[in-house]
Amino acid sequence: MNTNTKRTPLSDLGEFGLIEHLTKSIKNRNKSTQKAVGDDAAVMNYGTKCVVASTDILLEGIHFDLTYTPLKHLGYKAAVVNFSDIYAMNAQPAQLLVAIGISSRFCVEDIEQIYEGINLACEIYNVDLAGGDTSTSLTGLTLGLTVLGEADKEKICYRNGAKPNDLICLTGNLGAAYMGLQLLEREKKVFEGNANVQPQFDGYDYILQRFLKPEARRDIIDAMKDVGVVPTAMIDISDGLSSEIMHICKQSNAGARIYLDRIPIASQTFKLAEEMGIDAVTAALNGGEDYELLFTLPLALQNKIKDLGGIDIIGHIVEAQDGCCLVTPDGSEIVLQAQGWRHT
Repeated sequence: MNTNTKRTPLSDLGEFGLIEHLTKSIKNRNKSTQKAVGDDAAVMNYGTKCVVASTDILLEGIHFDLTYTPLKHLGYKAAVVNFSDIYAMNAQPAQLLVAIGISSRFCVEDIEQIYEGINLACEIYNVDLAGGDTSTSLTGLTLGLTVLGEADKEKICYRNGAKPNDLICLTGNLGAAYMGLQLLEREKKVFEGNANVQPQFDGYDYILQRFLKPEARRDIIDAMKDVGVVPTAMIDISDGLSSEIMHICKQSNAGARIYLDRIPIASQTFKLAEEMGIDAVTAALNGGEDYELLFTLPLALQNKIKDLGGIDIIGHIVEAQDGCCLVTPDGSEIVLQAQGWRHT
């Protein structure tokens, strides 16, 4: 390694800045590549149908903690969060490839548990486990998953189609997965201090499930298809509401107004947040791993989308120069900040 060359710390760029830095000079070489870097999935155009592809890597100690994550749940979640990226493109997942790095502390039965979870997810979401790879790992457990999906060319939904006055719509509720993680981390610390103490999970089954065993919103994609609704822009919420709406606005050259009192937050999320001294709205804005869908629609479709149920209208798109802001009940505006991953 040349120690005389400039070395920029990853923390100077952060997650989103690093991705932009690494991909800013990439150019497509094949006509079939319709969309490369910059969305929930890549899109390859092969005629009337498009192939949609997304990939994820999960590292032990970074993305999951086996102290409180059952291996079957890990396999299920690893598959489902990849499916969610495909649904966020208004496409249907079809095939899954799994690469796994295994250290010597794992046995055959452990890996069987992971694959039970993956297979269960594939069964529920009608996806084929089509292949993959295995390797020895010196640092623990690593999962790398690639999902392929398909969609009609004219129905694919990107992040860059939002227009001023479009409605900002959200499925489900936010902050539950983050608070589920906080609960698990709290009880882990108690356990480390006294292994005889039983974890206190009573009354928090919902937020624990939202973190350990999330579901992708295929139901909403199917419901919109049934009534002929195609969002103008869409993304799944893996990094928190603030980051995701800013992704849409950046790609669409637009701004946004999100109304604080319209952000749906579950009662268990509020309850635990109060118990732990955490602001529930902050959890919703920046917590991530909810895997709900955030999308925009023309105002004319307001009644149609309301009739579907399970969807809240939480704001609207504005001109780019007006920026991205959270509007409080008294009308004050707070500039949204994207959090995302920071290297430590």
